[in-house]
Parts: sequence; structure tokens; C-alpha cells
Amino acid sequence: MTDIAQLSSEGRDLLMQLIATPRVSRSEASAADIVEAFLERRGLDVRREANNVWAVASAYDASRPTLLLCAHIDTVRPTAAWTRQPHEPLIEGDRLYGIGSNDDGASLVSLIQTFRVINARPRNFNLILACTAEEEVSGADGLTRLIPQLPHIDVALVGEPTRMQPAVAERGLMVLDCTAHGRAGHAARNEGINAITEAIKDIGWFSSYRFEKESQMLGPVKMTTTIIQAGTQHNVIPDTCTFTVDVRSNEFYSNQDIYNIVRACVKSDVVPRSFRLSSSRIDIDHPLVSRALALGPLPDGSPRTPFGSPTLSDQALMPWPSLKMGPGDSARSHTADEYICLSELQQAIGQYITMLDGLSL
Repeated sequence: MTDIAQLSSEGRDLLMQLIATPRVSRSEASAADIVEAFLERRGLDVRREANNVWAVASAYDASRPTLLLCAHIDTVRPTAAWTRQPHEPLIEGDRLYGIGSNDDGASLVSLIQTFRVINARPRNFNLILACTAEEEVSGADGLTRLIPQLPHIDVALVGEPTRMQPAVAERGLMVLDCTAHGRAGHAARNEGINAITEAIKDIGWFSSYRFEKESQMLGPVKMTTTIIQAGTQHNVIPDTCTFTVDVRSNEFYSNQDIYNIVRACVKSDVVPRSFRLSSSRIDIDHPLVSRALALGPLPDGSPRTPFGSPTLSDQALMPWPSLKMGPGDSARSHTADEYICLSELQQAIGQYITMLDGLSL
């Protein structure tokens, strides 16, 4: 019989070690060492790629489908608003305070413990664990660097704070740097072409355009102008105006698709920073989703309901279907005095194991 309480206690201790170890994106080496050592002490087949730690469960068979368990090691920097020491793990009642406790430490240690249990059980699928770096910045040395090292993956379970609600879709992200052009002139005379005026026309288009395909889970594609800069002095008509647009895609449009539509509709020069961060989805009838829903209501009695997530994760870099689901609450992520409830940690381990034990892919 699986001792969930013992697994939870070990997971808590590992999480407290990680909280005490600074692991801001691109500086996760010490935290990766801790995770690697934890897995090695338990006799697992552990591998390392930069600061990504991964393991392959026993009885790997290339003819079987493969499930990836994925959560990230890194954190954002603590804000100045913390009233506690972010790197001093502190338990108060049911709460464990510390940087990265909610995002993404609880999911990380829960999936590690789940991997250990399922590794020792018969199953009709391969199982791989990936503890990734640079997730908070979608960095090149995170999951992107790890993917070429992995065997074929059929589906992934991504641990992120969703209150253990199943996120079956996730918005993508594309940032557009735009430049509107005019012609310089003296502001006191009727001359020149004001680049700000030209930019306003395109900004108006970004705010009013509606893409035809809307997602049941994610809604419409969302485009928001977030930065604008122009002019050198009050009496000179500006000849350029730059502005930045934050684009959040749904699963019906690739970032390339959206870019092509934008270029056909605006006069400004448009330069995408990247096409890498795509929207993702998994079929609502996928066996992994079915197993999640079969867990029944949440501990507070509310229904377990598939939803679309507005926040970005490693899912954006995955070329395979993925389900995002983990302990904690996204509203606590990146906030001062971040915490996870120890009861949430214990419940997540038990629910993950129930989901995967007997799963048929």
C-alpha cells in the first residue's frame, strides 16, 4: 500500500531545500544538483542536460506510448514586497512559505514522488520525468535544449498551479515590435507627417480587430498594445513612432498565421520577437484527461472542470499534446509571501498516482 503521508513528508523536505536554494532562471545549477541527488539516492535512471534533470522509468519499450511528467525548477526574482525571507522556508499552520513554493515547487516534488511510485508498477506506457530549467523565461537552455535528448513523447502532464483543475488548453504568446513612419517637420508649421498619428491608426486596428475563430476554452485571440515611444522634442514632428503589441493566441492560430494577418492589415513595420511560444491543447476525450476528471470533485466540493489557461508554461514549447494540472493556485505565483498548503501537496501526490496507476494510452 502506498504511504501518501510519507511521500508527502519527503516531498515537503525536498521543497524546503529548494526554497532555501536561489534558483532564478538561468542560475538553477545548485537546485538541479539537489534534484539530481535526490533521484540518484533512490536508484533512478537519472540524466542531466545543462540544468535540466530527467529520468526514464524502468522497462522502457520503444514500441509503447510514452508519457512525460514535466515541472520546472526555476523561479522569478522575489519582489521587494516580501514580508518574510523568500529563501527561508517557513511553516505556519498548513502553509509553507517561500519563493517558488507554489510556482513551481509543489508540482515539481509531487511529480517526482509520483514518478517514483509509478516507476515501480506495471503499466502499458513508458514514463519519463523532466525537471526543467529556464521555464520562467522560456529560455533556450530549458525544455528547448532537452527535447532533442528525449525519446519520442506521445503526451505530457505538466505540473503547474491550477488547483488540480485540468487545463486542456493554454494561450500562446507572440510579441510584436512595430514602427510607424512619418516625415519630420516643424510643429509650428503645417508640414511633415506625424508618425504618432500613423501609429494611432494601426494601434486602433490592433484593439478592434476580431479574429474569426474563437476558442471554447480560450476565447478570441487577444492583442494589446503595451508600450509606445516617439518624439525627440516638443516642436519637432516625429518621423518614427515605435510600439509593442502583446499577442495571446488561441489554439486555432499559429503565431505565424497571426503575423501574416497583421502584416496584411497594418502600415507599420512589424517584427516578431519569436514564433516559438505556441498555443496548446489536448482533446477533451484523451485518456489522460478522462483519468483527471474521474478523480471527481475537488476537496472543497467544487467540480473538477476542464478549462483554458491564460498563463504560459513549458507547454508552449511542446510539439505533442499536453495537460496542465498541479497543486496550488496561479493567483499566488510571482507574488510576495508566496506559499503552498501542505494539504495541497499531499492531495496532489495521491491524485497524480490515482490518475496514472491503471492509465491506458
